[in-house]
Amino acid sequence: MKRIIILILVVITISALHSEINHRGFIRSYMGLLTELSEYAVLQNTFDLRMDYRKDNFNFYVNPVFVFNDIRKEVGITLRQSYIDIYFPDFDLRIGKQQIVWGKADGVFITDLISPRDLSEFVLPDFEEIRIGINAMKLNYYIGNSTLETIWIPAFQPTIQPEPSSIWFPNIKDFPANAQVEDPQEVSAKFSNSEFALKFSRMGSLFDLEVMAAYLWDDTPVPHLILQPDNTVLVKPKYHRLPLVGTSVNKTVGGALARAEAAYSFDKRFSSSDLTADGVSKNDYLHYLVGYDSNWFDVDVSLQFIQQHIIDYDDSINQDEFTNTLSFLLNKTFLREKLIFNLFGYYGINDEDGLLRFKLSYDLADGINILAGYNLFFGDEGAFGQFNENDMAYLQVRLDF
Repeated sequence: MKRIIILILVVITISALHSEINHRGFIRSYMGLLTELSEYAVLQNTFDLRMDYRKDNFNFYVNPVFVFNDIRKEVGITLRQSYIDIYFPDFDLRIGKQQIVWGKADGVFITDLISPRDLSEFVLPDFEEIRIGINAMKLNYYIGNSTLETIWIPAFQPTIQPEPSSIWFPNIKDFPANAQVEDPQEVSAKFSNSEFALKFSRMGSLFDLEVMAAYLWDDTPVPHLILQPDNTVLVKPKYHRLPLVGTSVNKTVGGALARAEAAYSFDKRFSSSDLTADGVSKNDYLHYLVGYDSNWFDVDVSLQFIQQHIIDYDDSINQDEFTNTLSFLLNKTFLREKLIFNLFGYYGINDEDGLLRFKLSYDLADGINILAGYNLFFGDEGAFGQFNENDMAYLQVRLDF
């Protein structure tokens, strides 16, 4: 198997180098050590190749990714994106497997819900690697400084959750001890189960604005708890439709950038202790942030306040009515931008937990980058505190070509 993969890599690379195909990509070695357990969580080598061929009004793009996991002794081959672009005078059409990015938030998904996520390593990888490419047709229609974007997704793709044996598998406290858990209910691939999305964006001298609406599936299944005659509980995870509307706006104020982004979901399902309703509550849901970006004393600074609000809340829901989070980013360059220090952090106000991500990046030579970092979790519970033992020091060496 390993020889076959190497042969494929050689063939692809040679064909890219000796044809009209434009190529780029990177090779990366990534090691991550859990400091409290003194064991490796990540030993990974990645070959990421990006190729495109353009002729006249046509462009073809493909992005195969090869990952060797040295801990599991496994090789993974994925096609992150593979699509064609067709260009017309007033609009562009993209067909195929693609990542679709919406919104302007840093480190959080508000309106950026079109592409599902790979959460097998929590939210630690780059968001480009967290987002999953989906088969879709996207049309961008241009009207002056405005763009109307329409999306059709013919088949549903769920978010990838961590395996139960993973250190990133979340703590589940809502299931009874005698529960029997089934696999999530599949969403059949038929037209009535398609997903649709529409976004209008405008770049103006006063502010930039995006307005969107979508008829999606919630990428994460909700567990339905069914009481059996023998008093055991059957857990049946199901996917549900998620209609939503959203907006984002950016405005420059006195040399700084003020940002806001919001998504309002209709009839979102939440886990509940009410077994008469199968352990599920159906509520509207507001998720929003306000942000501020500036430069203080040659340090790039970004601050965000994020809130999740469950509308018409009742006490049976296994989640707080308001969930409040703060995030911040500090970025400083040295040595003519060859050395970069980056600190990104989350703080969960409800559970007093958080995550601090320290990074130090150095461009050793043309195309060669060394990145050292540390992920520090704190708190006893909550989205970040539950991983308090997963503090990790890591090192990445990357060659871009």
